[in-house]
Amino acid sequence: MNYYEEEEYTNSKFDLVVWKKIFSYMKEFKKHIIIGLLAVISLSITDILYPLMNVYALEQIIGAGNLDKLPMFLGFYAFFILLTASMVYVFIINAGTIQRKLSYVLREKAFKRLHELPFSYYDKTPVGWIMARMTSDSRNLSEILSWGLIDLTWGLFMMIGITIVMFIVNVKLALITLSVLPLLIIVSIYFRRKILFAYRKIRKENSKITGLFNEGIMGAKTTKTLVLEQQNFNDFDRLTSNMKRHSIRAAMFAGLYFPTILFIASVATGLAIYYGGLEVVNGVISFSILYLFLAYIGQFFEPVMQLANILARFQQAQASAERLISLIEQKAEIFDTPEVIEKYGDAINFKKENWEDLVGAVKFDNVTFKYNKGEEVLTNFTLDVKAGESIALVGQTGAGKSTIVNLICRFYEPTTGTILIDGKDYKDRSIGWLHDNLGYVLQSPHLFSGSIFDNIRYGKPEATLEEVIEAAKLVEAHDFIIKSKDGYDTEVGEGGAKLSVGEKQLVSFARALIADPKILILDEATSSVDTKTEKSIQRAIEIVLKDRTSFVIAHRLSTITSSDRILVLEDGKVIESGTHSDLIALENKYFKLYTNQFKSKVIEESKNG
Repeated sequence: MNYYEEEEYTNSKFDLVVWKKIFSYMKEFKKHIIIGLLAVISLSITDILYPLMNVYALEQIIGAGNLDKLPMFLGFYAFFILLTASMVYVFIINAGTIQRKLSYVLREKAFKRLHELPFSYYDKTPVGWIMARMTSDSRNLSEILSWGLIDLTWGLFMMIGITIVMFIVNVKLALITLSVLPLLIIVSIYFRRKILFAYRKIRKENSKITGLFNEGIMGAKTTKTLVLEQQNFNDFDRLTSNMKRHSIRAAMFAGLYFPTILFIASVATGLAIYYGGLEVVNGVISFSILYLFLAYIGQFFEPVMQLANILARFQQAQASAERLISLIEQKAEIFDTPEVIEKYGDAINFKKENWEDLVGAVKFDNVTFKYNKGEEVLTNFTLDVKAGESIALVGQTGAGKSTIVNLICRFYEPTTGTILIDGKDYKDRSIGWLHDNLGYVLQSPHLFSGSIFDNIRYGKPEATLEEVIEAAKLVEAHDFIIKSKDGYDTEVGEGGAKLSVGEKQLVSFARALIADPKILILDEATSSVDTKTEKSIQRAIEIVLKDRTSFVIAHRLSTITSSDRILVLEDGKVIESGTHSDLIALENKYFKLYTNQFKSKVIEESKNG
């Protein structure tokens, strides 16, 4: 289920299938569930026995004037108090354990699924929706299920037990007292539907707000430079107003539900007092029996009111459950076959002992590709790249450069046609095998929170400090690193915010190089850096591209003059192909692009003096 289909899903009815799937995740800690449920069942039995013990005291001790039985009665009473306290302790401990473990399982499964999903999922799914599922949805669901399940069991056993005892004691008075049940069921069904719909709306608006928070934080600089504060505030105000409206509606129905249950309970009490009082006056039943029924009415409707609260919480939980299940069961458009997983492992658990060495030959065989519901980007595209060959991709935005490298990385797969790595369809090997042999340097590099050392070592987790330093020196990052306050232990900040664009790019280069990839992809890696940093990177590129298959998406054409082949793309087709000198000699598209950039660079340098 994708982001857009959730709009329709929000209006669906109570779904038992969703709950069955959620409960299946709880099998891992069924021991805690069983112990907790047994404790709460024992608690409900002791609660039912308390009024019976009081009846015994009224009839056998007070009514009979026999105080000899009082010590035994007090002993039993003390025992039941201790039993009740111990059962409360047991179910609290186990309910808390269930909550923590369920939250962990749900987040683990959702996080694992996010790692298995392709780029296409992130293209169409806002980050806010994903974050809401991983945080508030999993937290709400685990909290409501753990404590709600315990409370629900207690309430049901209390109601069933009380009903049985009342029918055993006096069938007529039991029927009169419980005659309000049909009305209670009708009212509960009505309010359940209203509350469920309202809570689904709340969860949906909450996700939109989370998404807006994410965009606001990530785009804070853009917001300030374009003076978009008022517009962003208006969008936020609109979403929060919608959420407030749905929250008030949910609270209104929940608020009406409880007094309605109280009114029905009062009617049942009135019926018991009226008809039971007549029975007492006529000598049909004793006063102690009337007391028992009045006590049981209070006990019967107490769990009903709790169940009403639990029911409202479960409505909210279903909204969270629907969203989490939709993520956990989201089908990946790009996946390994069971046969490939059996041999090579899945996206999380690799079987590296079965991985073949990757040499680096890449071939596009009549590849056609189009994004979902979009126009074809590549049509019958064919390209044969030898191992160790350096390929530069040149062309205007939309020409197909990024699509080609994304297909090589298997971030997407061909709509038709085949991509072969070392002469074999790359679908016959695992995605993990391919990605382990890839190095990818982006135009806008992303660094993770932590030190420079940690970020470089992400490319090779077992790397030593000496290996990290060697990689940094290779891309000429070592000088700026050792000049930093803490050297290689310098914190980069969230997303690398404490480093300049050029410094982040050099660190990302070192990260890619330390992994020693067989196929290296540079996606306009020098377009965001200054001339000095560009020269540092260019010198590093010349060293690391040797004997390594590489694909370079070039913005600055001066960085690709030594490439083995330059492909000029237009509308997904290769319109020129050759070395730098070959294409210059043609005096065609590439010649014009290169000379225009060269002129611009000369003019810029002359202005800077």
